[in-house]
Amino acid sequence: MPRPQPSTALANLKVLDLTRVRAGPTCCRVLADFGADVIKIEAPPGVDPNEGMSGARHGFDMQNLHRNKRSLTLNLKEPEGLAVFMKLVETADVVVENFRPDVKDRLGIGYEALKVVNPRIILASISGFGQDGPYRTRAGFDQVAQGMGGLMAITGRPGEGPMRAGIAVADSAAGLYAATGILVALTERERSGVGQWVHTSLLQAQIAMCDFQAAVYTVDGKVPPQNGNDHPNATPMGVLPTKDGHINVAVGGEGQWKAFCRAIGHPDLAGRPEFASAPKRFDHRPMLREILEEIFRTEVSAVWLDKLEAEGVPAGPIYRMDEVFADPQVQHLQMAVPVHHHARGDIRLIAQPVVLSRTPAGISTPIAEAGEHTDEILREAGFDDAAIARLRTGNIV
Repeated sequence: MPRPQPSTALANLKVLDLTRVRAGPTCCRVLADFGADVIKIEAPPGVDPNEGMSGARHGFDMQNLHRNKRSLTLNLKEPEGLAVFMKLVETADVVVENFRPDVKDRLGIGYEALKVVNPRIILASISGFGQDGPYRTRAGFDQVAQGMGGLMAITGRPGEGPMRAGIAVADSAAGLYAATGILVALTERERSGVGQWVHTSLLQAQIAMCDFQAAVYTVDGKVPPQNGNDHPNATPMGVLPTKDGHINVAVGGEGQWKAFCRAIGHPDLAGRPEFASAPKRFDHRPMLREILEEIFRTEVSAVWLDKLEAEGVPAGPIYRMDEVFADPQVQHLQMAVPVHHHARGDIRLIAQPVVLSRTPAGISTPIAEAGEHTDEILREAGFDDAAIARLRTGNIV
C-alpha cells in the first residue's frame, strides 16, 4: 500500500530516526509532518535496557511526538544489525540521533563512518552539552539545561528562588534548531553535492532561547534578575489581577499608554509627572502597579478585555489548557488535528505552527506499533523474504 502522505513538501526525503525522549523526536516530527519518509528505528523487545523511558507507546506524549512515521525494529549492537542499518544509509538523506556523543562512535555510526557509505548523508546529532568539551559525555535533561542555560535564574518572582519553565524549553528548542540545521544542510547539498554533520545541544539551544536576556550580559555586562510576571524593561506589561482572575496587558509606546488610561477610565494617569514617559513609568513601577491592581480588581476579566480591545491596547486572557482549545481563534487556526488510532480511537494531536500556502504540513497517521513496517522497509532496501526471516530468527529485527 502507498504510504499516507501528510504533505508533499519533503516527500523526496528519507530520514532514519534513531532518537527518543523529546529533543530528537521533535526534530523528526517536523520533517515527518512535512512529508519526509521518517523511519523510526528502535531496538527489538528486550534489547534496550532503557526501553519504555519515553512513556507508554499509546500515551499522549508518544502519540504526539511520533506521528507520521514508519517503524523498524533493529538491533544496532549486533554486526548484522549494523550492516542492515548501513544498507539503509545508502539510500537515506538524513540520520538523526540524540545519543550521548560517545555512543554513536561506539556503535560505529558516527559521521565519518556514514559518509563512507553515502557521501550525501546528513547526520544530525543532538546532545545534552555538545559533541566535544569537558561535559560531552554527560546525560542531558531539559531541567538541567534550563538551569545551566540561565532560564531558571530569570524565571519566577524576585527573591523566591529559581523556577523552571512549565514546558521542556531546552528539549523542544534543540529539536527545532536541529531541524533548521538539517534544512540548511539539505539546501547547501543541492550546490555542493555532499552532506555534512549538523549538531546542537540542549545547553546551546537554551542559551540561544534566552536571547535578549543573554545579550544584556554579553553586550552590557549586566546580570538580568527575576521579574516574575512583569516585563524586564517595560511597564505596565505583565499580569494584572481582576475581580475573577488575571489578565495580561502589554502597553508599548506613549500612544498605547494614553489609550490604556482611557480604557480603564483614568485618563488622568497619563498626565501624572511620574508616569509621563516609559522610563519614568519603569522607575515608578511599584507605585503604578499598586494603582492598577486596585483599579483592575473592580471588574471581571472579560469586561477589562473588551475595554482594552476597544482602545486597541494589547491584552489577553490567561487560559487553562482546556480554555486554550475552546478559543475561537485557536479553533480557526486548527491547532488540534484529528487522527484515528486503533487503540485510542479518535484523538487530536498538536499541529505544526508553520503554515505553507501550497504544501502545508499534515498528520496522516498516529504512532506506528514497534516494528510495524519492518518487513516493508527491508524489502524496499533489497532484502528478500528468506533474508528477513534469518534476521528475525537472530533477533536482529
